[in-house]
Amino acid sequence: MSAAKLTSLATSTLSLLLERQRLQASHPTLHLQIISTNLHKIRDGVIALRNTSDDEAAESLRAHYERLRGMFGEEAAEKAGLHTIPPPMPPSPPPLAKRVPSPETTYEPYTDEPSPDPDENGILMQQRQMMDAQDVHLDHLSSSIGRQHHISLQIGDELEAHTGLLDALDTELDGTGARMSSARRKLERVAQGAKRNGSTVTIALLILILLILIVVFKT
Repeated sequence: MSAAKLTSLATSTLSLLLERQRLQASHPTLHLQIISTNLHKIRDGVIALRNTSDDEAAESLRAHYERLRGMFGEEAAEKAGLHTIPPPMPPSPPPLAKRVPSPETTYEPYTDEPSPDPDENGILMQQRQMMDAQDVHLDHLSSSIGRQHHISLQIGDELEAHTGLLDALDTELDGTGARMSSARRKLERVAQGAKRNGSTVTIALLILILLILIVVFKT
C-alpha cells in the first residue's frame, strides 16, 4: 500500500477513534473491529515502506500509528495484536577518512542569517496532514450535528401532531360533557313530571274507589 493510501487510512481511522472516544460510555464496542483492522493495515504498510527504503514516509506513518494505537488503548491494542513498531536503527557512521592537510585554508563569509532547517518540509507536511485530519473530523462532526438537527425537527413535527390530536380530543370531551349535561337535565325534568303525575293518578284512583263504595252501599 502506498504512503498516500496509508495516510488516508490513518486519517479515517483517527475520525473513527474520535467518534469512539466520544460515544465510548454508551457504545463501548463502537467501530472496534474496523479500527483494529485499519491499524493492522497501517502497521503492515509501515513495515513494507521500510523495506522499500522510504524511510521518511515510513517514520512519519510510524509516528501516526503510535498515536492512533495510544488513542485505541494499550489493553485493546494488546488484545488485537497491535504491537508497537520500533524506531529504525540509526545508520552506522562511515569510517573516518584520513585527514589530508590542505595547502590553503578557505574561509566562508560570516552571515547573521540562520541556516535553513533541513526538516522544514517534513514539519510542514506533518502540519498539513494534521490539518487535513482535523478538517475531516470537523466534517464528520458537522454531518453528525446536521443529522441531530434533522431528528430534532422530526421530533418537533411529531409533538405538534400529538398536540393537535390532544386538542381535538379535548374538544370532543367538551362536546360529550355538554351532551351529558343536557341529558341529565332532561332526565330531571322527566323525573319531576313523573312525581307530579303520580300524585294526580293516586287522587283519581281514590275517587274511583270512593265512587265504587258509594254504589255498593246504596245497592
